Amino acid sequence: MNTNNLPNLLDKMWKDYTHMNPQALKIYDLFIERGDKVQNDHIALRTFNHPKVNIDVLAKSFLAGGYTYKQDYHFTEKKLYAKHFEHSDEQMPKIFISELKLEEFDDALQSTIHDLIAQIPDDFLQQYDFCSNGCPWKVSYETYEKLREQSEYAAWMSAHGYRPNHFTVYVNALTSFEDIREVNEFIKSNGFKMNDSGGEVKGSKEVLLEQSSTLADTVAVDFTDGKQKVPACYYEFAQRYPKADGQMYQGFVASSADKIFESTNKGQ
Repeated sequence: MNTNNLPNLLDKMWKDYTHMNPQALKIYDLFIERGDKVQNDHIALRTFNHPKVNIDVLAKSFLAGGYTYKQDYHFTEKKLYAKHFEHSDEQMPKIFISELKLEEFDDALQSTIHDLIAQIPDDFLQQYDFCSNGCPWKVSYETYEKLREQSEYAAWMSAHGYRPNHFTVYVNALTSFEDIREVNEFIKSNGFKMNDSGGEVKGSKEVLLEQSSTLADTVAVDFTDGKQKVPACYYEFAQRYPKADGQMYQGFVASSADKIFESTNKGQ
């Protein structure tokens, strides 16, 4: 694989994501069977605001491939900051990268995360596709649970590392559904559970974006103190609405995304 090729990187991310999250491929295939074309609205990545691995580090490969920064977002309660990037080709998915603000946590959590980051080999960070290369450190389930007491996000990162936590179906491009609510009913009728935190549909036509998501698949992770099942990835659905100037809204709504993050919560 030519690792400096953006389409190859996106394809690798999709394959890694669907391998880890089989429900996404099943749902994708259900749409295809109906005769729909599935367009990806955005891909989401997670990281920490440490200089070795922060948003700007993860964004490098996408910026090199023609993406540009568009907007940033703040999630006060979850202590997160995020940016989204867009490509000049509107068929290309938006990239949404969030980071945990380590300085807003206690010394124990900060020390744990710094220890994980210290394990990352330098050559891992030099790779064009490192944002989809998985977990570059070893961690115990005991540590995972301690992190989860303060931040589900930190715990997820410790278990899964660098890979997409979700892809997103662009509902507007589906021809066999009226709206996102019909999509949700279809997903549930096929046996998949939806994230209902903050309501099954987050957002509204008034804020120009409606979103929903499945609950994350649970996968077995090889922790240093044994194999344990933990939440992994989920599939999101987004319906967008035009702005006053007629152009489709391309941004995100922080209050909605805040609830979407909870699709990977272990307590769900």
